[in-house]
Amino acid sequence: MTNKKTLKVVLVEPAGTINIGSVARLCENFSVNELRIVSPKCNHLDQEAKKMAVKGIKILEKAKLFKDLNSALSDCTRIIATCGRKDHGEIPLASNKDALSWALESERDETIALVFGREDRGLTNEELLKANKVISLNTSKSYPSLNLSHAVAIILHQFNLINELDLLKPNKIIRYPANFIKLDDCMNDAGGLLLDIGFLMKHTYKAKMAKIKQLLIRAEIKDDEVALIRGIISQARWKINNTND
Repeated sequence: MTNKKTLKVVLVEPAGTINIGSVARLCENFSVNELRIVSPKCNHLDQEAKKMAVKGIKILEKAKLFKDLNSALSDCTRIIATCGRKDHGEIPLASNKDALSWALESERDETIALVFGREDRGLTNEELLKANKVISLNTSKSYPSLNLSHAVAIILHQFNLINELDLLKPNKIIRYPANFIKLDDCMNDAGGLLLDIGFLMKHTYKAKMAKIKQLLIRAEIKDDEVALIRGIISQARWKINNTND
């Protein structure tokens, strides 16, 4: 990892102390800057977790706890979420090589987050939509489920390999994605307006807005473009409220 990049591993609602301790050990193995845990379902400092962490004990003890995923990702500029399911429809999967290379392509300071879901059901579609890229691991169709710590090990190994091999193309045009909280706020604002004018109905709101958001994520919308959309929404609301009957 270059000096300009900091890498965070984010675990969402992990339930197993052995898994958490093993992930802390992996963070030490692969020089991960920080472990973040969202609403753990167990004591992450349990003796069993500490035993599994081995030389990653300091990372485990310094792990940051968050009440929700938004808080855990608030300072992250490039977010990659992992997923075991491949049938999302509106949430396309990126190849691991492309997504991890993209995370490293920037020439400016970046905080990169690798997000892993619950042991039993992974990340929800709503959580996946907070990521810039979604990746998966190609496992056997007859038994696709991977242990959480095993999945973390594979992704960190791939990330480290891509970083070392420097697979980035020279003179590549680099886009800097919008902050996901700004994008979330923009989507909520846009959704409210689309409901008010009757373009969206309450019973289809969630699905339609997910498609719109995924379109913007695929386009790698930037902060200034998000600001432009919010300006349009604000002006449209002003016009609606100030138009004489």
